[in-house]
Amino acid sequence: MATLGQAKTLGGVGAILLILGFIPQTGGILAIAGLIMILIAVKYISDVLGDSSVFNNMIISVVLSIVAIIAVVVLVVGAFLAFYHLGSTPFTSNVTAASDFFAFLGIILVGLAVGWILLVVAAVFLKRSYDSISTRLNVGTFHTTGLLYLIGAATLIVGVGIIILIVAEILQIVAFFSIPEQAPIGPQPMPGQMGSPPPASR
Repeated sequence: MATLGQAKTLGGVGAILLILGFIPQTGGILAIAGLIMILIAVKYISDVLGDSSVFNNMIISVVLSIVAIIAVVVLVVGAFLAFYHLGSTPFTSNVTAASDFFAFLGIILVGLAVGWILLVVAAVFLKRSYDSISTRLNVGTFHTTGLLYLIGAATLIVGVGIIILIVAEILQIVAFFSIPEQAPIGPQPMPGQMGSPPPASR
């Protein structure tokens, strides 16, 4: 039977492997392994809490992220193949006309825009999953992580999002390792709602 202790270990180690995806050559394999471990950890949390939406939102987020990457790769590679006409280069005499160049540039921009939109939507579902975990387990770092993922995805188009996403991945490690061994009884307040003074008696 799944436990929060298992989720804590799997998620924490998976988050570490995910951030190692920046390493050349082996980074991709480590990132995939880390993502799988995080998915398993979230599944365990979902089962312990008896809330299938936690895992479902995470799955939707991952699927949308994969679709975004595929869409960008397909459109960009297709544009390059069409522009270079069987292997010609910008330094040869076979460069296409200006109209073809603008069409090529347009496809690139469309591909990036589609990928960006899908990543933002994926971040919304990830935030929903992490907000639920934050509320039910009283681990506010999950809420912050989800928020930073969303902000990072939204600002990725201007470049600064990359830094924010890296910070989110670091906080994700802290969030998983902050999971308690036992779930608190009853729903917990969201960050910012704790410590509110009781209503004044009349």
